[in-house]
Amino acid sequence: MRDRKVDTLKLWKLICNNDDENAFELFFHVLNNSLIKFCVLYVHQREIAEEIVSDVFVKCWLNRKNLTEIQNPETYLFVAVKNQSLNHIKKYSTIHLVQIEETNSVEFVNTYNPQKEIENKELIFRMDQAIAGLPQQCRIVFRLIKEDGMKYKEVAEILNISPRTVQTQLFRAIKKLSVVLTQYNKHSENIPKANVINILGSIVVIFQLFFLHL
Repeated sequence: MRDRKVDTLKLWKLICNNDDENAFELFFHVLNNSLIKFCVLYVHQREIAEEIVSDVFVKCWLNRKNLTEIQNPETYLFVAVKNQSLNHIKKYSTIHLVQIEETNSVEFVNTYNPQKEIENKELIFRMDQAIAGLPQQCRIVFRLIKEDGMKYKEVAEILNISPRTVQTQLFRAIKKLSVVLTQYNKHSENIPKANVINILGSIVVIFQLFFLHL
C-alpha cells in the first residue's frame, strides 16, 4: 500500500509549477510500484507494465505545464496507465500473453510460527488461485482496495464505473474468497485447532475489508 502521508497534490503542484525534479522523484517513488501492479492486472507481464508506467511518468514530466489544473494526480495517473494498457492490448491482441506468477502473494493468515506457515501454505496457494480466477474487473477492484487502500469513489473514477458497481464487484470477490476459506476448513480435518481459528478469523477480516470501504 502506498504511503498516504505523502501529499501527492502538493508534489504535483511543485512539479507542474516549479519544475521541481526532487518532487517528481518522490512522486515517482510513492506511486510507481502501485501503478506497476495495477498495470500487470491488464497486460499480465511485469516487464511490459514497467515500460508502460515509465512512459506515463515521462509524458507527465514532459507535459507538466499543461497539467496544472489536475486536482487528483493519483487518479489521473491510474487512468493514464489503464488507457495505455488497453492500447497495448489492442495493439498486440494477436500475441498470446501468459499469466506470470506475482511475487507479492496475498496472505490472509498472519503468523510468525514457521510450522504454522507450512501448514497454511496450501491455503495461501488456494487464495492466490481464487484471486487470479476472478473476472478481470472484479480482480482489479479487489487489488486496488486490498493492496492500495483505495476508496470506492477513487476506484470508480479510475475504472470509469459507478461506486455501486465497485461495491458489487468487491462483494463478489469477497464472497468467492470466503467460500474458498470455508471449503478449506471443511475439507481439512487434520488442521490444528489454532489454524481453524485463524481461518475463521480470516473470513471475518475479509468482510471487515468490505464494510470499511463503504
